[in-house]
Amino acid sequence: MGRRTITINHTPVLTLWASVVARRLGFGRDEALTLGRAVAGLSTHSRGVSVGLLAPSPKAIKNRRRNLKAGKRLQVDLLQRAVPMVRTRKGLRALNKDRLIAPDSVEQYLEIKFGDALKMVRSSMKRLARSMSAPEIAQQADALYEKFRPKVPASVPGWVAEGKLDLARIERLGKTKSARRP
Repeated sequence: MGRRTITINHTPVLTLWASVVARRLGFGRDEALTLGRAVAGLSTHSRGVSVGLLAPSPKAIKNRRRNLKAGKRLQVDLLQRAVPMVRTRKGLRALNKDRLIAPDSVEQYLEIKFGDALKMVRSSMKRLARSMSAPEIAQQADALYEKFRPKVPASVPGWVAEGKLDLARIERLGKTKSARRP
């Protein structure tokens, strides 16, 4: 299966994980990519209840997408962050400081950061996300990320410091979750 450990910083890992979780919750590919980038861009957790905050589920997303008028905004709760989104002609798009996030730029960013390992890492994350129901992954995604995010030595400061991302750990988390399901 190739490399089992990848040296990378937290930001692309969180971007990819959030986009995989968003896909599992029912967002389209481009919507999920922009959500992943927005989640990674939020420096603090936005917790709590907000007017219009959407707790994503496939049914809620489908209904909200259909009923939201072009140019109108909503907030989506993803990995315990309130992510602003807007309805465009091409679907929902996450915002970063009131600017639309381009899905193609997110995919290009992930390709650059992960290189040849992107497909393998994405597959491991997808298996983990599919090991749970949509409500379970919505609730547990942030805690799971904390368990598998790259391990950075304590002596290295900063968010951009590189660490070791262990794919076997991601896969074990998925197997553990699958084993608990009835």
